[in-house]
Amino acid sequence: TAGYRPTVTGTSTIGTTWVYNVNNLSRTAPQSENTVFPRSAQIAVTQTLYNGNRTFNGVRQAESTVLQSRETLRQSELTVLSATATAYMNVLRDTALLRLQENNTEVVAQQLKQTRDRFQVGEVTRTDVAQSEAAVALSNANAFTARSNLQNSLAVYRQLVGEQPKNLSPAKPIDHLIPKKLEEAINRAMADHPLIQAGLHAVDAAALNVKVQEGTLYPTLSVTGSYGQTWDTANAPHSKTTTASAIGTLTIPIYDGGLNYANIRQAKEQLGQARLAVDVQRETIRSQVVSAWGAYQNTKLIIQSFQAQVRANEIALNGVREEARVGQRTTLDVLNSQQTLLTSRANLITAQRDQVVNSFALVLAMGRMRSEEHTSELQ
Repeated sequence: TAGYRPTVTGTSTIGTTWVYNVNNLSRTAPQSENTVFPRSAQIAVTQTLYNGNRTFNGVRQAESTVLQSRETLRQSELTVLSATATAYMNVLRDTALLRLQENNTEVVAQQLKQTRDRFQVGEVTRTDVAQSEAAVALSNANAFTARSNLQNSLAVYRQLVGEQPKNLSPAKPIDHLIPKKLEEAINRAMADHPLIQAGLHAVDAAALNVKVQEGTLYPTLSVTGSYGQTWDTANAPHSKTTTASAIGTLTIPIYDGGLNYANIRQAKEQLGQARLAVDVQRETIRSQVVSAWGAYQNTKLIIQSFQAQVRANEIALNGVREEARVGQRTTLDVLNSQQTLLTSRANLITAQRDQVVNSFALVLAMGRMRSEEHTSELQ
């Protein structure tokens, strides 16, 4: 908005002048010598009255650029929030997996002890003992891996949040922000996604830049008012002169070598580029919403399958253990059944984590999250 306001300048000078006069026409005329200290001060005010609406359009262009930057900031906020939700759920997942592996280590260690006791009384062979020992070694290795994964997740969480996680509560998918139909999710994304909004503001800014460049072809009208005083000039020592003026200036562009027209053509090409970028962004976001929608819906079905698998594997393990006690199953059968149950439980934990993360990813793809509104979803 500074272009609407006048410009004010002040000028001041000070110096010394030595004047020596000799009258060669008259021998009797006295010579004169004089030293003066000329000084001046002036203030001028210039106001642009018309410049082809360049100031008006330039202000609107700047406003559109500000709005574009705000939408870009909102997208960065959504990205950080989604990354934080992922880090939160990774900590919960890896903590649960570590506990699961540690519990399995205790189970197979107890299984090894029982197998050795049975070996001492001749109920099983040395092969059964070796199989139990291998299961213990594998369980220990898996526990070490789970602990390492948890440490990595803790480091990422601290990087994003700024502190170590404490007493994290289980999180739920943000279903209340997800529409019932895919078409509605796509429509919301098209209407509110910050990257689309930023692109639209970029189009506005580019269109206004065209008008700014076109304004250079119009005349410029301005008025300048000035007031000044001068003291002790060389021709008039001990004098004081006051001046005041008001001057209007009309500048009409006639020929500039084609520079202005080249700038206008360039601005129009940039406008077309901005419009194309918005179209590309719309298709990209649409693809992201469809992909995130499919991943989220698929996770729901996967969880149901893994829950059924865990229940079935628990029943199977209990049956195999009972059959092993009466000699109808081997130690390897028991170990395999335990490993199968362990794998299904780990898969269920991972799927539950994926459901929450995918719900955040879907809402992020729709551009609907706000950090101040949805941080509580993780608490």
